[in-house]
Amino acid sequence: MTKFRVIVFLLFPFFSGLLKAQPVEPYISFLPKGSDLSILVQSVGSNPKTLAKYKSELFKQPASTQKVITALAAELELGSDFRFITRIQTNGSIRNKWLNGDLIIQLSGDPTFTGDRLKSMIATLRQKGIEKISGNVILDTSIFTSHDKAEGWSWNNLTACYNAPPSAAIIDDNCFYTILTPGKIGEKASISKSSNIPVMVTGDVKTIAKNSNDFNDKYCELDVSYSDKNRYHLSGCISASLDKMPLKFAVIDGVEYFSTILKNQLKQQKLTYTGLLLERNHKTNTQLTLLASSQSAPLSELLAVMLKKSNNLYADAIFRTLGAHYYNVPGTWRNGGDAIKQILRKKAGINLENLVIADGSGLSRLNLMSADKLMEILQYIAAHNTQLRIIEMLPIAGVDGTLQNRKSFNQVPFKETIRAKTGYIQGCYNLAGFIQKFDGRYLAFVQLISGYHADRQDEPKNSAIMRFESEFYKNFIN
Repeated sequence: MTKFRVIVFLLFPFFSGLLKAQPVEPYISFLPKGSDLSILVQSVGSNPKTLAKYKSELFKQPASTQKVITALAAELELGSDFRFITRIQTNGSIRNKWLNGDLIIQLSGDPTFTGDRLKSMIATLRQKGIEKISGNVILDTSIFTSHDKAEGWSWNNLTACYNAPPSAAIIDDNCFYTILTPGKIGEKASISKSSNIPVMVTGDVKTIAKNSNDFNDKYCELDVSYSDKNRYHLSGCISASLDKMPLKFAVIDGVEYFSTILKNQLKQQKLTYTGLLLERNHKTNTQLTLLASSQSAPLSELLAVMLKKSNNLYADAIFRTLGAHYYNVPGTWRNGGDAIKQILRKKAGINLENLVIADGSGLSRLNLMSADKLMEILQYIAAHNTQLRIIEMLPIAGVDGTLQNRKSFNQVPFKETIRAKTGYIQGCYNLAGFIQKFDGRYLAFVQLISGYHADRQDEPKNSAIMRFESEFYKNFIN
């Protein structure tokens, strides 16, 4: 009898834990047929308790939840005080208002660099008495090398602003606006943009009736094509019912864009040069003299923007910088992914070796992650949040970032209770973050949904996922 009682006493907490686990299967019916779901919910701590689990070992595309991994690796490797620094240097000397030598702009891939900061740096040259340069103006882009677009990025989204390539040369987000205004039905729409944006945008867009019955109009879609030196061409159709359509495009050739803005700034501030404006993509051992510099905000502020607003440019510039910093070579997509795996293995004890990390933003369709591994990331963040402060950077349900207007969470009891990174690419609706309990403790959760396609035409395409989230996660609120 004594032995029996001891066994019951030891097993009771185990079975109690199982009974409290939340089944996932009853909620799958909220999702459209064909959806594939991975879910993992755990308490946070040294001995986390699994509160819900469903196919958490499967590899899926993480979309923008990938940014949580990028943020952790950046904090561990670069540190919260890291700043991108853009420098203007020379291999020559200043004499009688002449710079006898080359003017070298060492670019850092700073995703926050602006035209105003460039203007201020050139003004500093004038303050040093420089009016003429008797050499070349060189853009040093050696911080990164190889392609500026990651493998697995959707080709048809490359001209979209959120897909702006993170080159070494970034200025004003490497994005620009145009306005498309319809004409009379059957006539061409007009295109306008600011005259100081150094790109060419042409168009052959037809204006059609709002509810045209013409079969050709039904499949006449607005499209954009790109050619060298940042030339864009709009084609297709626009409805006459629209007042105007603002469009935001990515700068594909960052060096060309930066170079043209630089030329204009030098001309405006009456600083001339006798040589050429060139790009140099290799490091030099020549001793250089610093003339002017400009730095970004600290990494902690950049990560907050990256996570709350899901900024892809920030994420991928930081990703390539990690490769450059960790291996002390020019940053590439490949060494960025390898660097993240090494950093997390050595500094956090998290093994990601059999997973695919193609970029830092999650735009790539080649990325592969599991809910189990994302949970390891979240558990580490929670355990070290006093130093990392990453939880505070995540969007807050109903308050800010990409969770501010998410219908499943923007009302009580979810509002202000959930902090999580969202992740969306077509067919995927992902989440990775924390639920804060009434006593301040956290639960961590990961949701990876793929194959999502709305099966009802009479409601918004995300209605099903919103119903699933609100019904499932209310089980874990207080």
